[in-house]
Amino acid sequence: MTSVLDTTAIGKVHRPRRHVRTLTGYLPEKDSEGKERWPRGEEKVWKDGLRSLDTGVPSITKSIVNHVQTSLARQPHEIDNLGAYQAAALSVRDNLIINWNETQLHYSRTAGKRAYYLSLEFLMGRALDNALLNLGLKQQYSEGVEKLGFNMEDLLAQERDAGLGNGGLGRLAACYLDSSASQELPVWGYGLRYRYGIFQQLISPDGQQLEAPDPWLENSNPWELPRIDVSYEVRFHGFAERLNDGSGRAIWEGGQEVLAVAYDVPIPGCNTRNTNNLRLWESKPKRGFDLNSFNAGDYERAVESSNSAAAITSVLYPNDHTTFGKELRLKQQYFWTAASLADIMRRFKNMGRPIKEFPQYVSIQLNDTHPTLAVPELMRLLVDDEDVPWNAAWNIVTETFFFTNHTVLPEALETWPVPLMQHLLPRHMQIIFDIRRLFLQSVERKFPGDRERLARMSLIEESVPQNVRMAHLACIGERRKTHFIFLLTCVRAGSRKVNRVAELHSELVQTTILKDFVDFYGVSKFGNVTNGITPRRWLDQCNPGLSRLITMTLDIEKSVWLKDLTKLEGLLDYVEDEDFREEWAAVKQANKERLAHHMQVTLGLNVNTAAMFDVQIKRLHEYKRQTLNILGVIHRYLTLKSMTPEERKTVAPRNVFFAGKAAPGYYIAKLTIRLIVNVARVVNSDPDTKDYLNVFFLPDYSVTLAEVLIPASDISQHISTAGTEASGTSNMKFCLNGGLLLGTVDGANIEIAEEVGPSNVFFFGHLTPAVEDLRYQHVYHPVPVEQKSPALAQVLSEISSGLFGDRGVYEPLLNTIRQGDYYLITEDFDSYIEALRMVDEAYNDRTEWIKKSIRTTAKMGKFSSDRAIQDYAQEYWNIESTKVK
Repeated sequence: MTSVLDTTAIGKVHRPRRHVRTLTGYLPEKDSEGKERWPRGEEKVWKDGLRSLDTGVPSITKSIVNHVQTSLARQPHEIDNLGAYQAAALSVRDNLIINWNETQLHYSRTAGKRAYYLSLEFLMGRALDNALLNLGLKQQYSEGVEKLGFNMEDLLAQERDAGLGNGGLGRLAACYLDSSASQELPVWGYGLRYRYGIFQQLISPDGQQLEAPDPWLENSNPWELPRIDVSYEVRFHGFAERLNDGSGRAIWEGGQEVLAVAYDVPIPGCNTRNTNNLRLWESKPKRGFDLNSFNAGDYERAVESSNSAAAITSVLYPNDHTTFGKELRLKQQYFWTAASLADIMRRFKNMGRPIKEFPQYVSIQLNDTHPTLAVPELMRLLVDDEDVPWNAAWNIVTETFFFTNHTVLPEALETWPVPLMQHLLPRHMQIIFDIRRLFLQSVERKFPGDRERLARMSLIEESVPQNVRMAHLACIGERRKTHFIFLLTCVRAGSRKVNRVAELHSELVQTTILKDFVDFYGVSKFGNVTNGITPRRWLDQCNPGLSRLITMTLDIEKSVWLKDLTKLEGLLDYVEDEDFREEWAAVKQANKERLAHHMQVTLGLNVNTAAMFDVQIKRLHEYKRQTLNILGVIHRYLTLKSMTPEERKTVAPRNVFFAGKAAPGYYIAKLTIRLIVNVARVVNSDPDTKDYLNVFFLPDYSVTLAEVLIPASDISQHISTAGTEASGTSNMKFCLNGGLLLGTVDGANIEIAEEVGPSNVFFFGHLTPAVEDLRYQHVYHPVPVEQKSPALAQVLSEISSGLFGDRGVYEPLLNTIRQGDYYLITEDFDSYIEALRMVDEAYNDRTEWIKKSIRTTAKMGKFSSDRAIQDYAQEYWNIESTKVK
């Protein structure tokens, strides 16, 4: 006899195995007196072997050498900077893991409510410097590596940015993880472990953006912990058969199954032992290598399942201009949400509580619409796997989820074709249709006979093909409140509450894209949590000179003001202190020199550090209007060319810096990059103007590059069309570092101006209420650019004439302005040029400019992510801080 495989069971649904570690439990067993019982072996031997934190230089150097010898298997005579970085990082990680273990044990013992932050992006930046600063061990480690013959700055430079995000969405998520740990809140993040990130940006000789894979994992990642014992099966395709027992249950089987394997990244808090977790999922085949196909000579088929599974987490945001890319994106989103919910459910069930208490112990924040499939997935788990009746399951779902909306652009709200959803996730499409039916019945009861409203509020857009509206699903999937970013979270559909991320964003969303839901649920379901940034990375880490000056001036421990940013208001007492202003200016100049050195070393470019540094660093998009910026640069260049040499000497020199990536399929955004690069090529080599104007495009924008650019800025540009930017956080980072703000009355610019005072910002452009009327006029009563703005018309003409090369190439970009001008370049151009003139005038008064800089930094306390995360904890998630002793 032998064991026999039951082939009829292949593809059938079975209950997932329990997490391996639940066999021993999460907490030590207790004896009859309630004392913890040691699990195995001799307690003294175990405790003698348990290590403590390495905080002294001797123990730190011993730890680093140990990792060189054992983890890297190298000798002192063959270790280089990269090896030294890896050994130092592993040593620091040891400390994090000790705190991490204590934190997880503490959370399990207290058995309180936890929050989980689901984000498709986590733009973390380099980890070593951040970890050392939060642990308070940077000085000790710097001394230790110096004794071993290395320099800490050289080691820090060896680390590659983690390829886990692209823009503000991911950076906000990273800030919130840092603040959750620093505020000692029980919060975990869930994301995907992308093998190649989004892409590495290269610039071709003719100025085009080129995309290459970003192999950020090629030297391994010392900050992650592979959890081979934490894996879940995720199903795609197949068929779903409803049961005829009135329960609403169904059986989903067949199709493709892949494994989600966990990788954990410890997130240290500042000046606390609390260390939270970011859990990332990697896709792997359930059955990898097909030996039968290989033996039959079909080598491609032998690895087909492996390649198909691995593709899910290969790249962030696959190009969805193809059918394959669209399906891969949807696969990514479901794979991630399904694995995360399985993990959350397993952790809850281990507490031994009844399933109806799930929302009392779990809050899940959906960061934008990407994780919205979590709503029908939790319904599937509850109804199909846990046998919870439909109404009870829906109550649990709507009490669990919170949704953050990050956009006011209707075209940016995610939708998925119904045929694709039915093909890939047949059971979820059934659930979505059921939710739609029940939801529209409730809408019809409140607004009888209003068929147009029913069509607008439906989860399904009646187009060809039909589309699932993910924002609507998220909105109805939460009961109590939606917030805007602004934050936007919706009630009683899929989410308990919707939030927006800035006050203007909240008003716009409530009156435009989600107006019908506000009418249905009431305003109370929708709230606002203005975004924030972590001052640990965006001041202390990226601008150590300013951090030291603040600490010395305020005579407050750094660890205190970094966790209470409102204490920066004490700097206002020193605005009139001439010595302090000189020190402040010296810090800014040193940061300019640092940026100039970086550009000379990495790009071979020379930068005049006596000039004004004008910076715009964002992902490339028409609504962010990098086009307006470069057109303004061309206008400045043409104006300089028309001046006499004597007249030019009265002009304040200006360096204009751009950085940011365009989506691979975004043709107009990529044309903008090409124009910037070629304008720089002409302007920077012109002997008449190069002493007064230079333009730089820094390729492959990253968190690390931002940490060098932001502290060096004198002025930063945040010039989105009014009513299009939900919030923005780069504006906060620049202002925290003493850079002044030039922008439109949009997003968080408004709240920044309210805090720092209108005299310390430079506003221009039309206001949000006028935007739709202007667009209407553009379509039905167009006015030629030559009449509306002769200055802009001249700029466009010079580009078309071939002044910056590539004659004719830029016409598609220029035609977006001449015809339609959806983002109001023609309307705002003259106002923008006047604002730039006002910046020049203000910059020439150096004393007053420095005063403005100090006042700006001093009033940035509101924009700490510590404040934002506490708003979430108290007003949305209902979780409490719990300190690890």
